[in-house]
Amino acid sequence: MKIGFVSPYSFSTSGGVQNHILGLAQWLGSSGHQVSILGPGQPSLAVLTDHGLEPEQYTTAGPAIPVPYNGSIARINFTPSASRRVAAWLTENDFDVVHVHEPITPSVALLALWEAEVPVVATFHTATPRSRAMLWARRLLPGSINRIDLPIAVSAAAGEVVRRHIGVDARIIGNGICLDKHPLRTVGDARWRAGDHPQLTFLGRYSEPRKGFCVLLDALPQIRDHYPDLQVAVVGEGEFSTIDGVEFLGRLDDVARNELLSHTDLYVAPHTGRESFGIVLLEALASGAPVLSSDLAAFVDVLSDDDGPVGRIFPVGESRALAEAAVESLAEPRDLQLERGRRQAERFDWSCIGHEVLAAYDEATFRHRSRNSAAIS
Repeated sequence: MKIGFVSPYSFSTSGGVQNHILGLAQWLGSSGHQVSILGPGQPSLAVLTDHGLEPEQYTTAGPAIPVPYNGSIARINFTPSASRRVAAWLTENDFDVVHVHEPITPSVALLALWEAEVPVVATFHTATPRSRAMLWARRLLPGSINRIDLPIAVSAAAGEVVRRHIGVDARIIGNGICLDKHPLRTVGDARWRAGDHPQLTFLGRYSEPRKGFCVLLDALPQIRDHYPDLQVAVVGEGEFSTIDGVEFLGRLDDVARNELLSHTDLYVAPHTGRESFGIVLLEALASGAPVLSSDLAAFVDVLSDDDGPVGRIFPVGESRALAEAAVESLAEPRDLQLERGRRQAERFDWSCIGHEVLAAYDEATFRHRSRNSAAIS
């Protein structure tokens, strides 16, 4: 198949939607399909190369403008110039399927939805309960929503938001990971994965309140009452701080991040809301790190196998509960949940998720043809 991906968010910065597109594009390309990507900004050559993509497979829709969205900053483009670039890209490539992401944001994704004349698959990533964008779309863009041949949501939580806000039942297909990129470190009888001291790791934009970093900070004194030599590593962007016993590492590339996870004794996700999936939870499990997360619905779904959550769960925003769960987890053998966690992560390897997406493409093509035939008759 010849597949066109459209991202609403700039590839000049890293993000969950962009990483999802790059990972899926890599798997589809390795499976013999032709893939092109359109989005604001420009990814680095290193990022494209790391995902097995050639520079000509990416087309920029122009520079992006940062706007507040979903408790973060979204870098999007919704200009007449971007509209012309979208139309030219679609005409030049003659895709079999166009796969747009976050299709109702005012961005090149919405522009592509308007312009595409081939089957359209749309993935919704947002799990914001009161999404103004979706309410706006239902009232003002019903025709645009009807142009989607097959909607996808990355989790049941995201699917419920889509159903409630725009009246669409989306197929649930999660985000994917490349399991081979996550080294699995076993420690056997060793006390700690990181060496002589226990290591706790946090990944995310720690300045954003919804990432829950302050919840973790409030819990650290209680954890250190039991493990005074605890090391804390923080990976991600934010207002750099100096906190005793906390090492701020900034942004790491995927190799360095995965290596850190493989030496982590406890990965903590204290997020407080607006999370639709939780890909880093799977990345931690794939690397052998025990996981402790808040009880957001999307996180619990990602962590749960047939026997319940893999790892420990605590109530959102409750630092004392986080601390108690962390102490209990650190008291266990480090490899106690390793094999079970790795199996859970395997369910989301691109070799599994990719086939589900391909099936969605086939279904979208069938629906598109059936709708066109009905319109002609």
